[in-house]
Amino acid sequence: MQSPSAVLNIGADVAKDAIVVACSEGSFPVREIANQRTAVLAFLKGLPAGSRIGVEATGTYHELFAEAAHELGFRVFLLNPKDTHHYAKAVGLRSKTDRVDAELIARMIAHEHTKLHIWSPPTPQQREIDRLIKRRATLISLREAVAMSLHELDGFAADLKALRTRFNQLIARIDLRIKALVEATPERKQNLTRLCTITGVGPVVGTALVNTLERVPVKSADAFVAFTGLDPRPDDSGQHRGKRRLSKRGPAELRRLLYLAALSAVKTKPWRPLYEHYRAKGLSSTATLVILARRIARTAWSIYTYKTDFDPARLANPVLRTH
Repeated sequence: MQSPSAVLNIGADVAKDAIVVACSEGSFPVREIANQRTAVLAFLKGLPAGSRIGVEATGTYHELFAEAAHELGFRVFLLNPKDTHHYAKAVGLRSKTDRVDAELIARMIAHEHTKLHIWSPPTPQQREIDRLIKRRATLISLREAVAMSLHELDGFAADLKALRTRFNQLIARIDLRIKALVEATPERKQNLTRLCTITGVGPVVGTALVNTLERVPVKSADAFVAFTGLDPRPDDSGQHRGKRRLSKRGPAELRRLLYLAALSAVKTKPWRPLYEHYRAKGLSSTATLVILARRIARTAWSIYTYKTDFDPARLANPVLRTH
């Protein structure tokens, strides 16, 4: 190891049972440690204070390492695997192994940490809400897939009905648990009540928004839109003006829920004129719904930040029709 005052940049490639760690400064050889608390703490306690640690988001496997590092006061960066993949291509890597990945992450942290957000762990309640919302989406997807696969087959109507009933029971149990977690915290419950004043936003979308806004304290509505991945990505060069596409850099389930909220909102009196405004400008229905989803995200950030209620009159103001 280097002297205690030296700050290191550490990359960790995490799997279910093992973690490969590397240091961009070469202070120790690439090594493998067990993905167990005792081994993780032993490794982390040997690092200089203030060191930076990068780890890819890998479902749940990264949580022990990232949270232990945060508890010990290290600066932790949770990286999107897509970003590290593109970074590897940008620096010309020709191979992919656990060792190469750990070294790449360490290199990325060393060179890019000033442009990355320092990670902090969610509370146990925030983590549970997030997982419940994702599992709920999975159950709905499975329910529809089963219905589509069986509905044309003769003799399976009763079985299909029973399966749908069971899926609905599981979804209802998840909804009850989410509701209990929200109501356990008065401030969270109040924030959800405010967000549900937005026409088109129901309890599930509102809970996902509250949970995200609690976890990600962004400074502006634009920053929140960018976090959701609903921000348009320019593709311009010289005289060329390419087609704008969504960055899709944020949480996919929140983005999906905001789009569903837009689908619901477009049928209502407050939002319908805005939908028709953009359709009259020649935008497709999908592009217009994305604009509405973006607007719902902006509105949610404003309501959450300033503790206000939804004001439909603001949608009628042409100056506020930004997208």
